Amino acid sequence: MKFAVIPVTPFQQNCSLIWCEETMLAGVVDPGGDMDRIEQLIAQEGVTLEKVLVTHGHMDHAGAVADMAEKFEVPIEGPQKEESFWIDKLPQQGKMFGMADGSFRSFEPDRWLEDGDTVTVGKEILEVYHCPGHTPGHLAFFNREARLAIVGDLLFQGSIGRTDFPMGSHNELIKSITEKLWPLGDDVAFIPGHGPMSTFGQERKMNAFVSDYALS
Repeated sequence: MKFAVIPVTPFQQNCSLIWCEETMLAGVVDPGGDMDRIEQLIAQEGVTLEKVLVTHGHMDHAGAVADMAEKFEVPIEGPQKEESFWIDKLPQQGKMFGMADGSFRSFEPDRWLEDGDTVTVGKEILEVYHCPGHTPGHLAFFNREARLAIVGDLLFQGSIGRTDFPMGSHNELIKSITEKLWPLGDDVAFIPGHGPMSTFGQERKMNAFVSDYALS
């Protein structure tokens, strides 16, 4: 599986384009905005968009999901159904940040995802992990062959996701990271929702919040 990361929106959210080299079918994960830039990347890589995947419903991750799925006529898969709490509030989220032009639209996924599900992009398989804490229906995606995870706002290089939003839980976030992500292996590289990539092993050594030392 190949991938490219493009930061979008004023929040510099990491939107990911992932694709199967054999079929050149692709998925976009968390198109939060700047759809024209995402379209340029799709054209640049010469891939065909097959679906939109969503880790969670915050506007910087999901703001352009409805528009992208509609324009490319592709299905939306994810997040987990408890995330409807945030997806339904997408227009309201935009207004809170002074974006009252209707650019953030709520949506109904074609497929809600649950822990243990799999999704396909071409012939590539992504395992689905329900990881609440930052938000109630947050997901992480994992391609076992590529040893690559896309974790949204669960975990960052040197930090973890915020839990002070409605329905957030610090204890659940720590549990999601240590019980869902760490068992995948220290060698797994991950794309966070913001900032540079890292590996689970590096975060277990150095992360001030979830390193083995911090949690001991």
